[in-house]
Amino acid sequence: MPDLISVEQAQRLILERARPLAAERVPIERAAGRVLAEPAVAATDLPPFPSSAMDGFTLRSGDAPGTLPLAGEVAAGRPAAGPLGPGTTLRISTGGAVPAGADAVVPLELVEEQDGAVVFPDAVASGTHVRERGGDIRAGALVLKPGVLLGPAQVAALAAAGVADVHCAKRPRVAILVTGSELRPPGEPLGPGEIYESNALLLAAALQGGGAVPAQLGVVADDLAEHVRALERALLAFDVVVTSGGASVGPHDLVREAQRKLGVEELFWGVSVKPGKPVAFGVRRNHLVFNLPGNPVSVLVTFELFVRPALAALQGASDSLPAFGRGRLTAPIRPNARRHEFVRARAFAESGELRLEPLGGQESHMIVRAAQANALVSVPAGEEELSAGSEARFLPLR
Repeated sequence: MPDLISVEQAQRLILERARPLAAERVPIERAAGRVLAEPAVAATDLPPFPSSAMDGFTLRSGDAPGTLPLAGEVAAGRPAAGPLGPGTTLRISTGGAVPAGADAVVPLELVEEQDGAVVFPDAVASGTHVRERGGDIRAGALVLKPGVLLGPAQVAALAAAGVADVHCAKRPRVAILVTGSELRPPGEPLGPGEIYESNALLLAAALQGGGAVPAQLGVVADDLAEHVRALERALLAFDVVVTSGGASVGPHDLVREAQRKLGVEELFWGVSVKPGKPVAFGVRRNHLVFNLPGNPVSVLVTFELFVRPALAALQGASDSLPAFGRGRLTAPIRPNARRHEFVRARAFAESGELRLEPLGGQESHMIVRAAQANALVSVPAGEEELSAGSEARFLPLR
């Protein structure tokens, strides 16, 4: 049996083949969660006019201190009819347009109103509490560069800068195929030797969270001809195919033979990782094919390590690899001597530090135990125990 490749080698082989999909125009109201494919530039100055940063009164700075007649009011969306005359003031709301002639705003609590006039007891500097035009960004300037994942702040920035639509890579269309004659839908009566199928739901939720458009194509029975038909249909219609089960070396593990018949180029078969050693990856033309193990926790781990980075790369993300954090272990972990292990844990804050509590029940079939985890602690292969209180890298579970 050939040597298993490392997690890093597997990720490198995947990302070499995961090229960004074609871009499409996306309305800004539907752009959250997408990855920007082209530079986005501001359509307007932001703010588009000098505006007040406070509720108060706007004036010419040279007129304070003094008592000035109140000449009217400025509200957001209702600017003054003309320039502010010398020796007068206007009430102004936060976000209101500072009129021509005025160059400062004094907050309400620092003045006193008296019979249609306003007393300014102190001198005020030019520009006080005034947001200058274009102080955030100028029209034509870069708002966001390609490769940025558009979250709430990014979408708001684009909208505020007048960007109505953006170019984003298409969402990867992903087929989910689970294999195994023993699998039954939840809720149906179980016969002898049968179990409920959960991996398709796990993968559908994870794929959607990774920006993909998942399609559950059902359970494929342990029959080579049925494997070939299902895989061929998936390869013709989807950007990515993810299978679960049938990727080991047993007599009913038929995925590898079916893919060989269909001309899928095998890039690797087996990775030095626990759980998830039987994970495999191949390509046919520009279609990516992931073969994940059948145990649910193995599916969870291998998705995070290998499939999610591929989805990010297909969408043109500037950094596709998993982002690890750091925390301190609450209990010791003994590493696996030969394989890089990812231990399910609960991450929580305590005394200003992030703690990582390894969970009991680390076997790869224990998905109910894994449901309590929000982190995967990275434990490189070796002999030396990671002691309680030591720092460890972890991958957040989303």
